Amino acid sequence: MSKKVLTTPIKDEDLKDIRIGDIIYLTGTLVTCRDVAHRRLIEEKIPLPVDLKGKAIFHAGPIVRDLGNEEYEIVSIGPTTSMRMEKFEKEFIEETGVKLIVGKGGMGKNTEEGCKNHKALHLVFPAGNAVFAATKVEQIREVHWKDLGMPESLWVCEVNEFGPLIVSIDTEGNNIFEENKIEFNKKKEEQYQLISQQVRFIK
Repeated sequence: MSKKVLTTPIKDEDLKDIRIGDIIYLTGTLVTCRDVAHRRLIEEKIPLPVDLKGKAIFHAGPIVRDLGNEEYEIVSIGPTTSMRMEKFEKEFIEETGVKLIVGKGGMGKNTEEGCKNHKALHLVFPAGNAVFAATKVEQIREVHWKDLGMPESLWVCEVNEFGPLIVSIDTEGNNIFEENKIEFNKKKEEQYQLISQQVRFIK
């Protein structure tokens, strides 16, 4: 099986055959964008200072080394919990044209609708690999909203085969976390019935 690499700018047709559970890698522009940046755009109606159309965001708060002369180096860049952005993500996708949302854990109905309506993906970067992820960042091209502090600033990164990224929500709105819940709950009920039969002598 060939390695699937998506390169920004990403188009709708690039995502049409990708489904939940697939593993992809990203080359091109990846912008860190988390809680406060989402709130600024959606609640405060402050336009983002970077064009995200066809690009990717990362729910992450990186550790960045300041090299001076407006040059920076990523030391560590691990994902933060995506569900915190759930209430914003549908509108965020619609307004920005972003194609990939990368984070930790699953997202819900709001993001499912955004991905389906506007042909985007939510992807999971494996937790605990923040230093490894930093090795995939070739450079920080620019930074915006530094007033928010290091974790919340918009760090515009150029990455090379950043991943592995596991597709959790696809362009059809399928959600691997929700599907797994159904399957796991079914197995749980089966095991509960089996155990109940085996220990029914206990009062």
